Amino acid sequence: MNEQYVIGLDYGTDSARAVIVEAKTGKTIATAVKYYPRWSEGKYCNPSVNQYRQHPQDYIDVLEGTVREALAACPEGTAEKVVGMAFDTTGSTPVFTDKNGTPLSLLPEFAENPNAMFVLWKDHTAVKEAGEINELCQKWETDFSAYEGGIYSSEWYWAKALHVLREDEAVRKAAYSIVEHCEWLPALLTGVTSSDKIVRSRCACGHKAMWHPKWGGLPSEEFLVALDPLLAGFRDRLFAETETADKPVGHLTAEWAERLGLTTQVVVAGGAFDCHMGAVGAGVTPHTFVRVIGTSTCDVMVASYEEIGDNLIKGICGQVDGSVIPGMIGLEAGQSAFGDVYAWFKRILEFPLKQIVAKTQCIDEATKAKLIDEACAQIIPVLTEEAEKIPMEESTVIATDWMNGRRTPDANQLLKGTITGITLGTTAPRIFRALVEATAFGGKAIVDRFRHEGVAIDTVIGIGGIALKSPFVMQTLSDVLNMPVKVCNTDQACALGAAMFAATAAGVYPKVEEAIAAMNSGFAKEYQPNPERAAAYQSLYEQYLCVGDFTEKKLFHA
Repeated sequence: MNEQYVIGLDYGTDSARAVIVEAKTGKTIATAVKYYPRWSEGKYCNPSVNQYRQHPQDYIDVLEGTVREALAACPEGTAEKVVGMAFDTTGSTPVFTDKNGTPLSLLPEFAENPNAMFVLWKDHTAVKEAGEINELCQKWETDFSAYEGGIYSSEWYWAKALHVLREDEAVRKAAYSIVEHCEWLPALLTGVTSSDKIVRSRCACGHKAMWHPKWGGLPSEEFLVALDPLLAGFRDRLFAETETADKPVGHLTAEWAERLGLTTQVVVAGGAFDCHMGAVGAGVTPHTFVRVIGTSTCDVMVASYEEIGDNLIKGICGQVDGSVIPGMIGLEAGQSAFGDVYAWFKRILEFPLKQIVAKTQCIDEATKAKLIDEACAQIIPVLTEEAEKIPMEESTVIATDWMNGRRTPDANQLLKGTITGITLGTTAPRIFRALVEATAFGGKAIVDRFRHEGVAIDTVIGIGGIALKSPFVMQTLSDVLNMPVKVCNTDQACALGAAMFAATAAGVYPKVEEAIAAMNSGFAKEYQPNPERAAAYQSLYEQYLCVGDFTEKKLFHA
């Protein structure tokens, strides 16, 4: 049998990775990772106002490098045997384009304008606009947010688009259309030169743009204009139809085949969000709760049409036909911060360390930098080691996980984190333990919401770096959920999922489920809940809910 290979391209928050996979077995042949150069320098972002923008040139710059580097690590002749490739990206990460479908920031006059760049998923500058969308949805004859959990988020498509239109007259005048990151990359590589010809992602549009067949696609023109006249005309210039990611978009152009070292026979599949393809890479099945755990979490499930029926799951990030696996309803939830919570606490502890070492006069700058890097790298491991020693009965500090707002259940990006129960005897490890518990409690709140809404959960799967590298975090999650938690064997589940879609689009498999069965990586570990800790955590979880209820109602809605 002829060897066939596929490439999964995973575009995350900080970097992109290319994974070359044997199509028949799912065996990873090579992997390469590149960090976005402009993003790494902190360009175009303003964390103080939650502005996070990424330049499309960053995405282009890392594409060639990752693919060529991965191919260079493969046996000779592999490139000629690559039959398909697929992209997963963060989302909702939209950008305004001209009529040709070119992101405005790739035009010289907008090259340094953050409003002409991709608005990253975690950009929360559009809180006001999201509030207006929710208010209008509640008044309108049709609730266009109904299949997106009934609450529209500032992290999503229309809120971000409206915010930019209001803020920037130059972009407003030049903008013809809007494209998601996961839609633009396949269009770029297949030579699409008209925004009207871009294949639109069922995953992106269904979960973030209020697209649904029930009302003929996107929200009505009347609704959008009532929201703000600045949105007039966009609906007609956007799209009516969307496609699932298992379908081919086209083939590599001659230019991109040469740049990547591939052939023009390579099929490019449709794009989707990283976590949805990650769930596929993890082997998602009905009643499986897949947690993609990184800076934030995205929680993904699939359900049959019969199970969901006419139910509308409240307070999640949407229920979309075919957004994960074609022929099933994809369900999405998640936390706005997970690993970011730990990273925030690490930065707090780093600050005096960096300042003290920087002012030390008896050592040279290179030695200072080395000392700082080595010390900072040990902060989380040392905190973890000490936090694990704290007895359950001494877990008296309670925190919420809302340092970046709340994604689900019931999106509210105005919320802020809370830490309570601190005394003069509270130590850094105790606070860290409370933060780990808070991120687990946030996951339990999501599981409880799904179950309350009638969605059964039998299995939990964790994927991502934290899932593989932090037994303390994963055991805590298992204890809090009082459920076994499996950890996916690969650290590149999102890219592997993209490779599965590439293999399906290229015709290696007739449907995604067969690609999953053949190409999955299995599991590295399974955490079992400790019954005594699970019972104790139930009590702490109820305190978490009380603290959250108080802070949300009394502090932020007074």
